[in-house]
Amino acid sequence: MLTVLGPWAYYGIFRCPFLVPFVNCQVCPVLTCWGRITSYFWGFWLFLPVTVLLVGRAFCGWLCPGGYVNQIVGKFSFLKIRKRNRFVRFAPAGMVMALAAVAVIWFGWHNPRMMVPIRVGEFWSSTRLSFEHASLAWLIRTFVVLGLTASGLLVANLWCRFVCPTGGLLELLKGMAAFRVFKTSDCNGCNICMQVCEMGTRPDEMNCTNCGDCLEICPVGAIKFGKKKEWQ
Repeated sequence: MLTVLGPWAYYGIFRCPFLVPFVNCQVCPVLTCWGRITSYFWGFWLFLPVTVLLVGRAFCGWLCPGGYVNQIVGKFSFLKIRKRNRFVRFAPAGMVMALAAVAVIWFGWHNPRMMVPIRVGEFWSSTRLSFEHASLAWLIRTFVVLGLTASGLLVANLWCRFVCPTGGLLELLKGMAAFRVFKTSDCNGCNICMQVCEMGTRPDEMNCTNCGDCLEICPVGAIKFGKKKEWQ
């Protein structure tokens, strides 16, 4: 997915003329954008909700190229924050706030175009020209995203855990998933699973992406994958 969606994500950050990228590809003047291929010919916007209904937020844990990059950055971070505390409890509200901001910009402001894309032969040259001719709002949006991504060097996976609006939307909907990673009544609360979790959480709790990293780590075998009702 880094190969398929990675170029699209790169265009979305550096070349998309809209404040909210990835959602106005049909009217985007950047004809060379990878999103015109991935989002329509590949049916990405149909694929994503299907994954939510089947395996919840698994897109974040299995397929998201941005999440993959953030996990790589997180390997070098100063703080892993793989424990339960008040900050971890309330910080994911940032995803809801980001999602609300995106909704206001998209539905309320009709996602204004704040940058005039300039097509030249070389990609890096066109990216440089984009920054030179962009409005202040677009520059703020872009540097906020880049800054929050870079902040993953301070707190591991900060973007994915506490900011990403897409992750926030999937988090709100993942309760409908047919299959999930979850803990049974055999769980003794040792929290060993949190130590191997890139998202610093426990199965079927806030920010669990069904990645499965914890399936073999539980000392009492209390972590399963499947339909939760079958174990209740």
